[in-house]
Amino acid sequence: MKSKITKAAMVVALVGASSQLFAQDAPSSGRFASKEFRTWSVGIHGGILSQNTIFNGKERDFQSANEGKSIGYGAFVKKQVLPGLGLQLDFLRGKMEGLRAFSGEFGDTRTYLANSSYETKIEWSGSLTAVYNIANISINQENAVLIPYLKAGAGYGVVGATTTNVPTSVFGTAANEGYKERVFIPVGVGFKLGVSKGINIDFGYDVNFVKSDKFDGYTSGRSNDKFSYGHVGLEFALGSKEKPQLQNYSSLANLRNQSAEESADLRRALSTAEENARRDREAIAAKYAQEMGDDDGDGVANKFDKCPGTPANTVVDGAGCPIKVQREVIKETKVVVTEADRKVVDEAIKNLEFDLGKATIRAKSYTTLNKVAALLVEKNFSLKLAGHTDNTGSMALNLRLSKERAEAIKAYLVSQGANASRIEATGYGPNQPIASNKTAEGRQKNRRVEFTLY
Repeated sequence: MKSKITKAAMVVALVGASSQLFAQDAPSSGRFASKEFRTWSVGIHGGILSQNTIFNGKERDFQSANEGKSIGYGAFVKKQVLPGLGLQLDFLRGKMEGLRAFSGEFGDTRTYLANSSYETKIEWSGSLTAVYNIANISINQENAVLIPYLKAGAGYGVVGATTTNVPTSVFGTAANEGYKERVFIPVGVGFKLGVSKGINIDFGYDVNFVKSDKFDGYTSGRSNDKFSYGHVGLEFALGSKEKPQLQNYSSLANLRNQSAEESADLRRALSTAEENARRDREAIAAKYAQEMGDDDGDGVANKFDKCPGTPANTVVDGAGCPIKVQREVIKETKVVVTEADRKVVDEAIKNLEFDLGKATIRAKSYTTLNKVAALLVEKNFSLKLAGHTDNTGSMALNLRLSKERAEAIKAYLVSQGANASRIEATGYGPNQPIASNKTAEGRQKNRRVEFTLY
């Protein structure tokens, strides 16, 4: 009864494994994302069948195996469930021969029957085994070079055994067993060599524990029979050649390769960002030079010039536009600047305030600036405006701000009637400090616009 239950369970397991052949793998894409793998494979193998195994010791029904005539061959279908675990459906055929049946022990001496032999034919057998990959040996390549493995499972087959010159009186019955159903437990060890992305060479050694003492046709009554199968074969992965095999795939090598690609992309992106930043700086510098230039030579910077292209020697207002009623230009051979004149300028400097970070003059500064404008009109003085900043911020920003503040004062004085051609506006940025920039007091002194009458 137990034998029937075991056979039925094994058949169900084999059919269940075969029914999974049409399962599909889920797709994926993208760097560092899940990948598509080939998880199905088929293989063929051939090798030597033998009654001798690593577990026999002295327990052999026949003294020696006829290895030259004991040949096996077969095929398998495999589903890789996890990187380290696969389910394999094996098929095996072949025959084994052995010589000289065991006849007894007399002290330390074992005796055998001369000219006796057996032949066992495996008409067919099938087994379902779990294959555990011990390691996936690959450091620099995504496709592993060496994969050692262990395997174990359960099998079932139809086997026929024939004995020659073995009397029935020796340890039970020796007779032609015919074809009998046999249950066996296969265990094995081996390794695979990955020769390409979809092909492996498979070297294996299996020991099969048979649930019978009649596998070789000889019932000795000592223990159930065992046979080994040393084989070599080829395994072929099924599916797209672009996908790697799951069992061969080295995630460590893949991570190293993808990290190298990511690093290269980041370096390229950084280089591109630096090049774009350099171009932006050059564009800003060119724009600043164009805005602060004076293309028509009227004394008003292009940025503030509302009437560009005025003819040379034209008297213009603070916006760079011609003044309809030109004032008489009084030429003096000598200009005398009195203390009173300097006091007017000093008061204007003390009261001069701008909006924070801008070139906009605050209204409280207009009164003293109006006095400076009246002084320029009355005495026809020339005036040099020099803008200065502390060292806070970039050089380009400070140069622009100092220049724009000087130009803003010039524009205001011209709007109050001063001659634009007699006013020079220059920005020096942080290049001419009069105090240390290391203290707040020193930086306050360095943020200034100097008025020079001449």
